[in-house]
Amino acid sequence: MRARTALRPIADVASELGFKPGDLEPYGSVKAKVPLDAFPTRKVPGRLVVVTAITPTPAGEGKSTVAVGLTQGLARLGERVALTIRQPSLGPVFGHKGGGTGGGRATVQPAEEINLHFTGDFHAVQSAHNLLAAMADNAVHRKAVPGLEAAGITWRRVTDAEDRALRQVVTGVGGRVNGPMREARFDISAASEIMAILALASDYVDLRQRLGDIVLGWTKDQQPVRARDVGGIGALMALLRDALKPNLAQTAEGQPAIVHMGPFGNIAHGCSSILADRLAVNCADLTVTEAGFGADLGFEKFMDIKIRQGGPPPSAAVVVATIRGLKWHGGVRRNELDSHDVAAVRKGASNLANAIRIVRMYGLPAVVAINRFPADRRDEVQAASRAALDAGAAAVAEANGFVEGGAGMTDLAAACLEAANGGAADLKLLYSDNESLEAKVERLTEDIYQADVVEWGPRTRATAERYARLGWNYPVCMAKTHLSISAKPELLNVPTGHTLPIRDLRVQAGAQQIVTLAGDINTLPGLPSYPNALDIDLDDATGEITGILST
Repeated sequence: MRARTALRPIADVASELGFKPGDLEPYGSVKAKVPLDAFPTRKVPGRLVVVTAITPTPAGEGKSTVAVGLTQGLARLGERVALTIRQPSLGPVFGHKGGGTGGGRATVQPAEEINLHFTGDFHAVQSAHNLLAAMADNAVHRKAVPGLEAAGITWRRVTDAEDRALRQVVTGVGGRVNGPMREARFDISAASEIMAILALASDYVDLRQRLGDIVLGWTKDQQPVRARDVGGIGALMALLRDALKPNLAQTAEGQPAIVHMGPFGNIAHGCSSILADRLAVNCADLTVTEAGFGADLGFEKFMDIKIRQGGPPPSAAVVVATIRGLKWHGGVRRNELDSHDVAAVRKGASNLANAIRIVRMYGLPAVVAINRFPADRRDEVQAASRAALDAGAAAVAEANGFVEGGAGMTDLAAACLEAANGGAADLKLLYSDNESLEAKVERLTEDIYQADVVEWGPRTRATAERYARLGWNYPVCMAKTHLSISAKPELLNVPTGHTLPIRDLRVQAGAQQIVTLAGDINTLPGLPSYPNALDIDLDDATGEITGILST
């Protein structure tokens, strides 16, 4: 990992984007906030490349590492480039997954600070979210909203710890003075609607409107209770003032990296903010961004939620694959992934072909990045490359950013430049705004997940009809396992003939999306048997933080 002393002053990084020192709000010497009134505009924005991947595996794909390395590789080709990525959630950092700033020589810096408190954005999200929960409970206690009772509150509290004990709790015990007593739940902060709102809002006026639109619960006669009904929107705006401003950091080789917001890709929409992308494309000639998890999740939501709500449209997509990951989808056990097995690569390449298919469905050229591991054999790489080209990939290139940094990414960078220069010939979204929720889910089921049928759970159709009557004709944010294109994590590669079970619906009127929960989905992870928290430490003598895993 690059030493802190080797980092460029953030003012120098910002100057490459056209900013003067007075335009920024520095947080120390190597990171800063960019105020919204300092955003530049240009007649012809730069191009955008979105990085997605095959269906994730325990072997790891290194999507963040490829996104960072690609940015470094483009800079080596002389491009004026910027990177936009999500902020890591503390839960996975101390749990199992680890940090979200890349790995090896392809990292965003200062990595330890980004993976921990950074500029305090996640703390602001949690504070605002939980203040709104307190306001809702207080409205019931004070009988301030006619018809709203404790059982009608649906707004959950959030935490950024993987704490399974908070998945289902009882609050307000100890008598009326502590009430109302009710069953309640916690979500992880990355699933907060306020997190999603900040990732989708265009300015402070839009943020205020969206916060007021949040549905906190329902009255006895099934009328929605919005955040503006209990008040305190001004207080939320005050808490979130700085969180709406994108954060400027840098790659290990000094390129601008805009790190802003962190909704998860399996239970939320999984993309960094619209504001980050708008800032980048108005400053750089080419912007690299990343969508969470595989093409069936983060990329689909990038297009059908983020682009639909005003995000800059992409010109090309990168699909990240590893030989180890293809072997996993080809049926190889985890402890044998380094063994030589061309047949398994060919079999697992069906998953890669499916990711390419999804990207091309939206009218984008797909460039495949084979993220190299030391045990990969040449014939295995060739088999994966042939499969990608046969599936319609515009190009295939090896990615060696982990070991070599930008120098190992120039082939991929050149391929992405060529694909982005051609642009999206016929960019399109999966469904239209005016289709019903059922029709949107059916379209996702058939075209993205390749399932045979949707299994609607009890009351879900009635809930969908109620949402339609209220005018909530929003895009779908599918919450499902990231380990399979189906709703069952054990179904690898490209399963067909399966059923998509919709267990529950949740409206996020502020984020303007409807969350559909497919299968058994936990919105608050629990710590593993050996959490990363056991290895993270502070060197008392040097002040250096150690043990944060890279991805």
